[in-house]
Amino acid sequence: MSIIENHPFDELKLGDSASLVRTLHEKDIQLFAVMSGDVNPAHVDEEYAKSDMFHKVIAHGMWSGTLISTVLGTLLPGPGTIYLSQSLSFLHPVGLDDTVTVTVKVKELYRENCRVKLDCHVVNQRHELVVTGIAEVIAPTEKISRLRVELPEVDLRATPNSISLQVIQ
Repeated sequence: MSIIENHPFDELKLGDSASLVRTLHEKDIQLFAVMSGDVNPAHVDEEYAKSDMFHKVIAHGMWSGTLISTVLGTLLPGPGTIYLSQSLSFLHPVGLDDTVTVTVKVKELYRENCRVKLDCHVVNQRHELVVTGIAEVIAPTEKISRLRVELPEVDLRATPNSISLQVIQ
C-alpha cells in the first residue's frame, strides 16, 4: 500500500502545483452515469452521439471537475482539504481514449483563514486546454499521512436499455 500525504497551509507557496494524468475509457463514462444518474445521450448513446455537434461520445463535463477534486483532495493541498467553491469553463470535449493532464496551481494564499485559491487546468494529449477554472479551498493546518485506501474493483454489465453495477470484493 502507498501513503497519501498532504501539504498543510504553512507549507504552501505561490506557484506550487500538482498534476494527475488519466485516460477516459467507456467504463469511466458508464460509472459516472451510474453514480450521477446523468444519462444524457451525448455521453451514453453512441448512435445519438454521432449525430450531435461533436459526432462522438464525450465525457460528462463534471468528470473533469471530479478529477480536479481528486488532485485537491489527494495531492495539493491533499487530505484534510475542505472544498469551498469551483468555477469551470469547458472549452473542448473530452472523448473516449483521450488522455488528460489535470493540474492545480496555488494562485492566492489567505493566512487569516487558511484559504487557498488555485488555478485549475485540464489539457488533452493534443495540448488543447479543455477545462479551466478557479478552486477555493481551506487547507489543512496539520500534517496528515495515511495509508491510501484501496478501492474495490467494479464490474459493469451494459445491455441496450440498462447498466448494472457489481462491486467485486
